[in-house]
Amino acid sequence: MGAIDPRVIIEEFLDSHALDFERKDENTFLITLPGEKKLQTHLALIVGDHSLSINAFVIRRPDENAAGVHEWCLRKNTAMRGVAFAINSDGDIYLVGRLPLAAVTDREIDRIIGAVLEYSDSSFNPLLELGFTSAIRREWAWRVSRGESLANLQGFEHLL
Repeated sequence: MGAIDPRVIIEEFLDSHALDFERKDENTFLITLPGEKKLQTHLALIVGDHSLSINAFVIRRPDENAAGVHEWCLRKNTAMRGVAFAINSDGDIYLVGRLPLAAVTDREIDRIIGAVLEYSDSSFNPLLELGFTSAIRREWAWRVSRGESLANLQGFEHLL
């Protein structure tokens, strides 16, 4: 009896958990995970010949303090499971990982998706503070000057 196709396992898991996803092609699942601090995390699960590739966008390239942002990510990597922070050629920050195809089970997909959501959501504000402080201050001042809502900036009030 052969192993179950990992694509079937992934699709059945996503369907059974009512996660928002689409199939880009036969091997690629594009999933939108809801969060609290980071309202959405976009995750790609790509079934390769030997492994499942996990790629989730966290934030774009920092406007400032890139070294501080990268150091924070490297320090966080030491305590993370399943995925780790990485940067692409544009300097954007992702969570990435690989899982052998033989290890693709409901339990592992649940663990990986949970890790991506936890790390993306919990790291979002600290990464914004480190890499976008000036932009946050400008946005705050602009909103105050126009009487706009500061609701989604309240977590950064200490930067002022």
